[in-house]
Amino acid sequence: MTERIERIEKMEILLNRLTAVVHQANEALAQLEDSLADLKELTDYYTSPLWMKDFEADERGEIPSHIRRGVLSEDGVYNMLWEYRCLQDRMDFLCKQDDQ
Repeated sequence: MTERIERIEKMEILLNRLTAVVHQANEALAQLEDSLADLKELTDYYTSPLWMKDFEADERGEIPSHIRRGVLSEDGVYNMLWEYRCLQDRMDFLCKQDDQ
């Protein structure tokens, strides 16, 4: 009887922990889905000639120093896009594991 109680208590802990994790993941994915239009707009800008013109203007000191311009860093947008791609790969991997 003690073994059964311990098992049920352990499984209850696992259920509660996983319920919270799944809830948090669903919230994060909802935020990501809501941001896809922003992602496309940023990607389109970053891959356009306009980004390079803005970057070069910043290099020439034409952008006021009080303006935040992380988007013009050579790695900022690229790194975020890379992280997004890695996240896609992780989600694909998890879905394939779930199918097995």
